[in-house]
Amino acid sequence: QVQLVESGGGLVQAGGSLRLSCVASGRTFSSYAMGWFRQAPGKEREFVAGIHWSGGSLMYADSVKGRFTISRDNAENTVYLQMNSLKPEDTAVYYCAASSSFTGAARWYKYWGQGTQVTVSS
Repeated sequence: QVQLVESGGGLVQAGGSLRLSCVASGRTFSSYAMGWFRQAPGKEREFVAGIHWSGGSLMYADSVKGRFTISRDNAENTVYLQMNSLKPEDTAVYYCAASSSFTGAARWYKYWGQGTQVTVSS
């Protein structure tokens, strides 16, 4: 069993940066691929970024490539999402999740955090 808790969301002006953190409980964190997803009002949840359990493989949605960076620290049971050059369209609730496979499909993620709000003002 894995429990995930996100933090780091907040209000930022367009062009600014935020770093989201997701801390996992238990000793099984390093066995899972991790992903970040987001959901804006009136829209479906979408994949943002993913990282293999080893940290050696990364994937990003086209909308965030070059601006966002996913990383993980298995020793600290933590995954991060560094968000730079933020745009108003990045405004959403951001969720971290854990999967047994390296994938961008939400249906394959078994464990989910509670979400953290990111609001980008123009």
